[in-house]
Amino acid sequence: MKEPTLAQWRCPLPSSVFRPSILWSWRSFPPVPPTILRRRLIFSRRGSSESRAASRVPKPGKDLIGNWVRNNDGAARTLPIFVGTASLLAVLLNRTLSGIPPVADASSSLSRADLLTLGLAVTNILCGLVWLSIRPKAISVVELLGVETQRISSDLPEYVVAELLWIWESLSAVTCTRSLVIVYDGHCIAQIGAAAVSSGSRQEAIQVDPSNLIKGFLYQGIMKSRAQNYLANLSLYPGRTELSFLPSNTQAVILQPLGERGIAVIGGDMIRGFTTSDQTWITYLADKVDSTLSKCTSMATSTFHDSAQR
Repeated sequence: MKEPTLAQWRCPLPSSVFRPSILWSWRSFPPVPPTILRRRLIFSRRGSSESRAASRVPKPGKDLIGNWVRNNDGAARTLPIFVGTASLLAVLLNRTLSGIPPVADASSSLSRADLLTLGLAVTNILCGLVWLSIRPKAISVVELLGVETQRISSDLPEYVVAELLWIWESLSAVTCTRSLVIVYDGHCIAQIGAAAVSSGSRQEAIQVDPSNLIKGFLYQGIMKSRAQNYLANLSLYPGRTELSFLPSNTQAVILQPLGERGIAVIGGDMIRGFTTSDQTWITYLADKVDSTLSKCTSMATSTFHDSAQR
């Protein structure tokens, strides 16, 4: 069988091949509803706009210098000392090799430049010495020196006791809270967590004296301002002597007023351990405790009056 020639390959196909019965016509496809066309158009526009927006968003750059300083803190602090020493040696070497006598001459531009260089070198050395002497203190969790206690007033209803225990468990689990003392209407209704050890016994916690706490400066200041007081580093405040019922190495304390009738003392085991969100959350919890205790005391007062009338 002979192979077809180039002319035969280029010959047109018979018209029967292009009949509608053989090839599909565009009319054979069902028409697309206009709603689908609109959705496709909207999605295509959204996709293109999102891709353009993603391409325009700047990518965060790498702070190489900051990362190096954080990873090499000691070397970064001593770097000014090396730079200042090298500058001093460079000035002395320049004086030696230039042949100029080592005498400061105001008329010489080289002498004036050497004086400026010496001043900058000494400044760098002093800066490095200051950086080495002042180092940030590492903040870590401290184990409080005391005993664990859980004292709750027996006059409180069960639902109030359950709410106080829930607040304690929530604070101790989420924040750095390790001590909780609630004084309301001149009575200590709750003392939970770490407490200072009494002098008479090594295993018994010191009981809170509400009268001494109320007479103190911290309580009076809280009742006057009606605002939360955060002692981020308790060791720096002289008023810590009024909180003798807390462990001696308590790191931070929050004094939270409970309306006009009480206060909550919250002790932590880390300096500046309470964040801003923790303080706000404690404020909301204090409002809830104040509402619950005020209802409880009002119910107890009404019950007392009813029994007295009978």
